[in-house]
Amino acid sequence: MEIPAMATSMFSNNVRPNVTYHPNIWGEFFLGYASQFKGNSGVGEEEHEWLKEEIRNLFLQIRDDSPLKLDLIDSIQRLGVGYHFEKEIRETLKYIHENNPIYENEDDELRVVALRFRLLRQQGYLVPCDVFQKFLDIKGRFKESIRNDVEGTLGLYEASNFGVDGEEILDKALEFGLSTLESLVLKLNNDNNNSLLMRVKEALKIPINKTLTRLGARTFISMYKEEASHNEKLLNFAKLDFNLVQNIHQKELGHLTRWWKELNFAHKLPFARDRLVECYFWIVGVYFEPHYATARKLLTKLIYMASVLDDIYDVYGTLDELSLFTSILQRWDIGAIDQLPLYMRIYFQALFDLYVEMEEEMGKIGKSYAIKYGKQEMIRLAEVYFQEAQWSFTKYKPSMHEYMKVALISSGYMMMSANSLCVIGDPIDKEEFDWFLSNPPILRASSIITRLMDDLAGYGSEKKLSAVHYYMNENGVTKEEAITELSKQVNKAWKDLNEECVEQKAASNAILKCVMNFTRVIVVLYTDKDGYGDSRYKTKEMIKSLLVDPITI
Repeated sequence: MEIPAMATSMFSNNVRPNVTYHPNIWGEFFLGYASQFKGNSGVGEEEHEWLKEEIRNLFLQIRDDSPLKLDLIDSIQRLGVGYHFEKEIRETLKYIHENNPIYENEDDELRVVALRFRLLRQQGYLVPCDVFQKFLDIKGRFKESIRNDVEGTLGLYEASNFGVDGEEILDKALEFGLSTLESLVLKLNNDNNNSLLMRVKEALKIPINKTLTRLGARTFISMYKEEASHNEKLLNFAKLDFNLVQNIHQKELGHLTRWWKELNFAHKLPFARDRLVECYFWIVGVYFEPHYATARKLLTKLIYMASVLDDIYDVYGTLDELSLFTSILQRWDIGAIDQLPLYMRIYFQALFDLYVEMEEEMGKIGKSYAIKYGKQEMIRLAEVYFQEAQWSFTKYKPSMHEYMKVALISSGYMMMSANSLCVIGDPIDKEEFDWFLSNPPILRASSIITRLMDDLAGYGSEKKLSAVHYYMNENGVTKEEAITELSKQVNKAWKDLNEECVEQKAASNAILKCVMNFTRVIVVLYTDKDGYGDSRYKTKEMIKSLLVDPITI
């Protein structure tokens, strides 16, 4: 629905907000990769292929019902090379689920029970959580003796992060595991058990269910090599694979840097966050596999454009300018571009050109029809940005219900998720798009997590009001009470998201992967602080580990 013309002269609608972001910290750093890197030239590729077949043979040699097979699957997935063995892993876990029900393995130790439970839930099987009943005492609490089983407790904690609403035993497991592992950190420090200590610290920092594949792999490779039982061939394969994929990413980022340089937003739109490399890092978190190259290119450009759009509405545009701009965007009227101020003309032309490029690229695989869905969500994003701008200019404080209705869309995740489904090679038909854009439970859960984590991270460092302010104002509570309540809502949304990813799930695997990975990126970037708005520290180091520094082989 088009926004009507408004009488806004009673407000200070021509005063530009004064917000300053730190400049781009990468500049043309990656540009050299576009010209210097001419492909892998066979370096390491022959050994990579040989090792892959060796691991596939090893996989086939181990019985499906053996704990060793579970350990191998877990290592393969955590080392970031699971995408090479999806068929083998899928068939093994299907066999275990159908022929070796986990509740029949009464003699299994906690570590094995927890690992089997987690791997099956990761694969989408709603296996029963009552397999952990035998580890409870007569009072219904986890046995104190378990605290001495570090491997078992660690596995229990990781498994508990796959819980859904109503699974009380997993709630107990999460609380028990968290408190036990925190107390064990000091003990492990004193025991000089470096490998186990690293794994415990990493789990407490971010559990497997919320870890980005590439970041998790980089970390796990360093931990796996310290384990006495590690498989040397698997370790070397993971290192080679990491470096070969990193080379692909570096080349892509080099070409994107050339696009960014030609766009020249850093000088033409200096008020906006200039975060091309951070945007690419974001998309690598969602789609890192080599065959998603086209999706990474288009989505990086798109999220960069969405970031600038956010800043046009949030930190620079006047209300009069934004009203006109939104109206023209709603009509997607490139013919009206001359009516806009210069900075908006520059932006709209670039956005329009990007969607033309997206249609051309997707036309090559017969999927140009999908781009209209992505464009609709970009327009809807601009509409809710305008709503928030109106609130800001008029000093209006919405209720939490009003705020969340708008803010779940303005988080940008519905727009990015929809557009990502438009540009991946996986087939997504009209019915799936219509279902996805109807705001089903999986998307709502993801949007709640991303919006509230963003707001919690930005509270105190951003001038704009957020869920914390509105919750405090509406409920008459302190900052600490508001943060506690909103954090509970995030935890509840994670349970809802977990539930949508197991059996009887409504979404295809392509949609599940998209939503889950976008949500995980938010956890990585917005835990403790806004790692996108200020990318000079934590985010810079993560980017270096994934996109700059290779692993020593």
